[in-house]
Amino acid sequence: MLEGKVSMRVTMAGTGSAFAKKYDNNNALIQAEGHTLLVDCGITLPKALYEMGHSFDELDAVLISHIHGDHVGGLEELAFQMMFKYSRKPVLYIEERLVAPLWEQTLRGGMTQGPLGSLDDFFDVRPLKEGVSYTLFPGLTVELIKTRHIPGKDSFSFLFNNKLFYTADMRFDAGLLTSLLAEGRAETILHDCQFEAPGAVHACLDELLTLPPDIQEKVWLMHYGDAMEDYRGKTGKMRFVEQRVAYEF
Repeated sequence: MLEGKVSMRVTMAGTGSAFAKKYDNNNALIQAEGHTLLVDCGITLPKALYEMGHSFDELDAVLISHIHGDHVGGLEELAFQMMFKYSRKPVLYIEERLVAPLWEQTLRGGMTQGPLGSLDDFFDVRPLKEGVSYTLFPGLTVELIKTRHIPGKDSFSFLFNNKLFYTADMRFDAGLLTSLLAEGRAETILHDCQFEAPGAVHACLDELLTLPPDIQEKVWLMHYGDAMEDYRGKTGKMRFVEQRVAYEF
């Protein structure tokens, strides 16, 4: 660990791609100094959280990367449980450009009722700006980095504690990965991985295998398909993140 960089525990509630059935949606719990951040809240997250023995009330905040269903499909249940069961608004960290689309294009239809008609009615919304380092709570900082995914739709990956780069459905960008490591801004990369080529809107395994071995050693693969077991031993020096296993970074 580099001086001044706090250790954090990362547990993937799921490690699957949007279409995976064996593995839940690629959402994470990050714990540091007694606080818990949920990274993305997909369709399968409420069930996965329950199976892990956790409740929504244990979360200090949720951070959203982009507005696809496997990343935001569980937010409606999160909000309603917190409202009707726990009587408080959940803290929602989200890049400022995603605030309006999240409500207008994703949540509004199912959540509007009576006088409740905005994202702020259900969440303690805390907009973030790309490229700024924020302390979410003691022991955990984040910087949002805009990365390429679907053309015309904003998507953001996360740099935690200037040591862990967590990609969010990111197309292959060797230059970004190389620079983050070379500049000492990241020590470990959790990277989404599509097995089949070409990687149109996700990095695919063939692309990630072109990374130099010294970079591959720092890469853990996630957001993968149901055929993951068939690829063990075929990922170079990269390793798979296992769902519901705690990792210290």
